[in-house]
Amino acid sequence: MDRTQMDFLVELMEVSFVLVETALYLDTHPNDEKALRLHNNASQRYNELEIMYQSKYGPLKNTGMSKYPWGYIDGPWPWEINFTNF
Repeated sequence: MDRTQMDFLVELMEVSFVLVETALYLDTHPNDEKALRLHNNASQRYNELEIMYQSKYGPLKNTGMSKYPWGYIDGPWPWEINFTNF
């Protein structure tokens, strides 16, 4: 795994965190326009990052499209990534 791939994964995790937290907040504050904009911007960014990552490194999930041969197993698996080296 190279530095660029690691940077993609870290940003995907960060944006995913924002999506979960804003969704939970919006469940109790549905009229907060600022929070909704933050959530929608994060959603758009996550989709962009996911497309960029998958076009360069392969599928992130086993539910997506894969090139031949099946590439999801090419790893590394999330538990195999040593984030302390980056």
